[in-house]
Amino acid sequence: MKTHYTMTLAMLAGFGLGAVAVQGLHAQAKSPVYQVVEIDFLDQEAYLKDYVPKAQAAIKAAGGKFLAAGGKTTTIEGEPPKSRVVIQQWDSLEKVQAYRDSTAFKDLLPLRNKLAKFRSFVVEGVPL
Repeated sequence: MKTHYTMTLAMLAGFGLGAVAVQGLHAQAKSPVYQVVEIDFLDQEAYLKDYVPKAQAAIKAAGGKFLAAGGKTTTIEGEPPKSRVVIQQWDSLEKVQAYRDSTAFKDLLPLRNKLAKFRSFVVEGVPL
């Protein structure tokens, strides 16, 4: 009889630990977000020389990862994108917003606005 209780208790404990582990895995599987930026140059040479290195360093330091930056674009349908397209991956929308609220971003704004016009949006990724 004692063995029966021990087995039942062990099964319940295993079930409880398994449920906690699954919950933890689901919490870790949060989908990334992707920021898409279209850039229309006002001064391409100065933009590439003066702004890009500083902006890329600040974005990477804030946790952003570049997936595409200024490569060749091919229009498949609709209006073509601006002169340059950048796609970044972030852990969350909150991380993107924190970067945009940061001193690093705000310090770059005068230079950024002098050299190009931007259109930017964030898309939630699908669960992995």
